[in-house]
Amino acid sequence: MQFTSGIVEQAVEALSSFPGIGKRTALRLVMYLLKRPEMEVAHLADALLKLKTELHLCEVCGNVSDHKKCHVCVNPNRSEEVICVVEDFSDLMAIESTAQFKGKYHVLGGLISPMDGVGPDDLNIASLVGRVEHALVGEVMMALSATVEGDTTMYYLAKKLKPHGVTITCIARGIAVGGEIEYADEVTLGRSIAQRTEYLL
Repeated sequence: MQFTSGIVEQAVEALSSFPGIGKRTALRLVMYLLKRPEMEVAHLADALLKLKTELHLCEVCGNVSDHKKCHVCVNPNRSEEVICVVEDFSDLMAIESTAQFKGKYHVLGGLISPMDGVGPDDLNIASLVGRVEHALVGEVMMALSATVEGDTTMYYLAKKLKPHGVTITCIARGIAVGGEIEYADEVTLGRSIAQRTEYLL
């Protein structure tokens, strides 16, 4: 692809580094932005910059938040007795959209995957164990993707948490094996939460 402007080329290179965006799509986005008012583009740039400069990870659960604690953790109407464990905050948002879960969350920040060099120490697991030890938690619900990595992570977490006397459950497999939580439709995901089963070692 030949460019007549180094600035356009730089913008295309930056946008094409996003997952799922090739050079042609990036060029279309650049052409679109060139036609928009300067204030609109500045607003977009500011919003993207704030993702890195002003966004926090909740100090309790690991969710993304504008403050030190996320809106779920500070909500007094959410049950302290059930923690839903998810891979990432996109899964948390998918579950929230079902309006089926009224407890608290814990975001791992990934899944155990030895092939990718991701072990238990790379994830937000120690703080989960700490929450179970020091709070009134009676159930930990695993809402992890139905993949080898998801199953491996569930097994590891169950081994770590079972000695603390909590009930370990996992969402019903209305989610297809190999499926990702964030892409499941709300009805299927809602049923999976409502019909969760105890996770047996």
